[in-house]
Amino acid sequence: MIKVSNTAKDEVLRLMDAQEVKGQAFIRVGVKGGGCSGLTYVMDFDTEMKDGDKVFEDQGIKIVVDKKSYLYLIGTTLEYSGGLNGQGFTFVNPNANRTCGCGESFSI
Repeated sequence: MIKVSNTAKDEVLRLMDAQEVKGQAFIRVGVKGGGCSGLTYVMDFDTEMKDGDKVFEDQGIKIVVDKKSYLYLIGTTLEYSGGLNGQGFTFVNPNANRTCGCGESFSI
């Protein structure tokens, strides 16, 4: 399961409204090679399901993850920080052995 913090929920809803995301839209979260630690997180709004997708809902936010990425993301929490030291979404991933300083990449 992937969880969503309160601050991440609020920011997702704000972005959906600002970008006029309507209908059956959800957040697609995934993992791809790259970043300073070897793997990087990807996240975007989507409306199309694919074969093998895993679907979760937390705090009213629907999250979809492809089968391969799910193996890296089990138990992850989506966070959002709007502070002066940087703002944006980060992933708190209990499977990561090492993460970069910005929270956008990791290694297993």
